[in-house]
Amino acid sequence: MPRETGKKLIAQNKKARYDYSIEDVYEAGLVLMGTEVKSLRLGRASLVDGFAQYENGGIWLRQVHIPEYAMGTWTNHEPRRPRKLLLQKAEIKRIEQATKDTGVTLVPLSLYFKDGYAKVEIAVARGRKSYDKRQAIAERESKRETQRLVGRRAKGLD
Repeated sequence: MPRETGKKLIAQNKKARYDYSIEDVYEAGLVLMGTEVKSLRLGRASLVDGFAQYENGGIWLRQVHIPEYAMGTWTNHEPRRPRKLLLQKAEIKRIEQATKDTGVTLVPLSLYFKDGYAKVEIAVARGRKSYDKRQAIAERESKRETQRLVGRRAKGLD
């Protein structure tokens, strides 16, 4: 059987990019049980309440919901159990230093398979205030509008 190649998206936390300003992004492997992998291969996971934290010299992913595998038996996993992230020591140190500041947290952005391995993209993020969110929306709208005008001009419509 040939090995899987490419990237297959399982779950994405779209609200994280809206609620937080992203400072750094890291790709990490996950320590999973067999039934968790099978459940993920079915495309079932939720990152909505998820967060990561530094603990005992490692980074742990918490409150990420991977539902129980329907065909599993007594070996099934707990849906919201803490999962260890696989990162290099230098990355763990950088993340630890960054999260010591107040208002900084680790947020999972997406969960996917890359070349057959389950990966999670976590971000060092700072929470946004409501006025920051409005400003981000205004910037995004103005960028979209200028792109629309440039496109119309390139087509010769304006």
